[in-house]
Amino acid sequence: MKFNIKNLGIGILIGTASMVTSSCNDMLDLEPVNQITPESYYSSADQLGAYLNNYYNSFLAAPYSGSMFHASNYNDGMAQSDGNTDIMCVGGGNTTLFSNDHWEVSSDKALQGYYGNVRICNYFLEKATSGFEAGNISGSTELIKNYIGEGYFFRAITYFRMLALYGDLPIVTEVLEDKNDVLVANSQRAPRNEVARFILQDLDKAIANLANRSMFNGQRLNKEAALLFKSRVALFEATFEKYHKGSGRVPGDANWPGAQMPYNSGKSFNIDSEIDFFLTEAMNAARQIGDITLTQNNGIMQPQVGTIAGWNPYFEMYSQSSLAGVPEVLLWKQYSRGQSITHDVPRRTMSGCNDGYTRSFIQSFLMKSGLPIYADADYQEDVTLDDTKANRDERLQLFVWGESNVLYTDPIVVDSLRGTEFGNPGITEALAEIRSITGYQPRKYFTYDYDQYNNDELRGINACPIFRSAEAMLNYIEACYEKTGSIDGTAASYWRALRERAGVSTDFNATIAATDLSQELDLAVYSGTAMVSPTLYNIRRERVNELFSEGQRFADLIRWRSFDKMITTKWVPEGCNFWDNMYKFYEQDTVHFIANGSNNATVSKKELGKYLRPYSRSLEASNELRDGYTWHEAYYLYPLGISDLRTASSDRDLNTSNMYQNINWPAEAGGHALK
Repeated sequence: MKFNIKNLGIGILIGTASMVTSSCNDMLDLEPVNQITPESYYSSADQLGAYLNNYYNSFLAAPYSGSMFHASNYNDGMAQSDGNTDIMCVGGGNTTLFSNDHWEVSSDKALQGYYGNVRICNYFLEKATSGFEAGNISGSTELIKNYIGEGYFFRAITYFRMLALYGDLPIVTEVLEDKNDVLVANSQRAPRNEVARFILQDLDKAIANLANRSMFNGQRLNKEAALLFKSRVALFEATFEKYHKGSGRVPGDANWPGAQMPYNSGKSFNIDSEIDFFLTEAMNAARQIGDITLTQNNGIMQPQVGTIAGWNPYFEMYSQSSLAGVPEVLLWKQYSRGQSITHDVPRRTMSGCNDGYTRSFIQSFLMKSGLPIYADADYQEDVTLDDTKANRDERLQLFVWGESNVLYTDPIVVDSLRGTEFGNPGITEALAEIRSITGYQPRKYFTYDYDQYNNDELRGINACPIFRSAEAMLNYIEACYEKTGSIDGTAASYWRALRERAGVSTDFNATIAATDLSQELDLAVYSGTAMVSPTLYNIRRERVNELFSEGQRFADLIRWRSFDKMITTKWVPEGCNFWDNMYKFYEQDTVHFIANGSNNATVSKKELGKYLRPYSRSLEASNELRDGYTWHEAYYLYPLGISDLRTASSDRDLNTSNMYQNINWPAEAGGHALK
């Protein structure tokens, strides 16, 4: 039973739709249990596996970026998974997050759908564990235990998504009776540190039961993936509690709203001890998989004409159809044109997808010498994309397009418009969906397998990595420094290995010594409004340079409390250097080259600066992002819906609810952030 396209999203079991339908009691409840699946269905290992197959697509999702793999839509998939952060712009921007008075408290429910997923997991675990213990499930013991482990993992990842978004949560471990008093009693919000500890306990159970990656070649959840995820959860919670302490978002804060609830009476919190606990857990979990061999980067930055595959294993980790033989990839998703499970990623990363990386992100990459660009005389400035990438970290060279990058390696392919090189990005394209809005266009997930993007439907099948062991190395390095204030031998070895693969000098101490935080544009320089140490910033730099376009940046900025600078000073996203020289290529197109500040403008005015400002193309008052992004304290946690609050009260009165609204949000439908 593999985690592959045959088993994902096709709906093997009957009754899938009923699993996500809410009943009249709303909170923490779904349809009666006997409508989920027949009682007799949990009698064999194959049945357990088939049950879980239905949830790989929907349960494997990150808190902020959603899907962990390429969707079937016509876009560049995971390439834009860090959109609406400081490293990538997507579309017309997000006014809900980065403008004023768009994000409103819902009159409906916010948590209902998540607890529907919790209920699915609880029901499965109840049936599978009791059946296994009673000896009533036939089949391989190893398989049965593995599927039980998957159930614990799915519950853990569901709770982690809620924790990241909402903080304190009700912890529900059983299928609740369809009775109002039972549901209300179980709607008490546990402090977030208790929720995080519960998630780690579930992951420990998953780790104890899951088989190793080798059993399914990384196509099902496995022990290594669960260890990686445990390190991610523990690091998230440790750093969230550290950098948000005193904000009212952490239990024990003077203004923590949970302190007003009778059920928290008498509780005391040693948050510094909790932070230390979670950092230790992050290090211990990451250490168990940090020594998995990294995929090789052979230093070849682009293939020769006639070469489709086999030219650089590191690049092709994101562009080959199978990752079974890539140990670094702990979990991955497979696609198949024959079964019509495909994506549009190869085509969209080539043509543009109304997105692009930001200047601040591009500037974060080191020179190959290991020095920041402002400290190395070999930096060739940024007049062209090729100049920007020259002599730099090979992750920048490999995974962001430059003018001279080979576009096609198939010698029979002729593109009458673009030739065989990438050339200039489609900055002024008439069709927004193929526009490159910053000029820094993703090359990650592109493939030189021409058949993947020149078939009749322009559909690709390159596999998508979901969990990589490189993240465990990064998690260990960060947790080690946060815990001890220094880099131990293991962290140093991991850091050197990552830099060696990136083609960067392994002397990270030289980088730290040369770092001038005042010249770094990265939001991660800050936690709150204070600059972090050069060492910690370079750990964060390494993280984003390795994990970009893998859906983790927003969560990192949240846990580090790095949006605070935008509360008082707007942050303006910028793209490539357009007005020094690049504009000359585009000004020949007098129809689409518009830089007048109107709603029809395709590029920002020269008077705003030489770097593209994708959200300042129009200077009309209707464009709320024209002057940059803003932020609100409230946005670090999502607001609960008013129905969440009411249905947690026996008489539906907000004043008697077992739930409380998150800090800086009103308990009022349609209300906006208070701070």
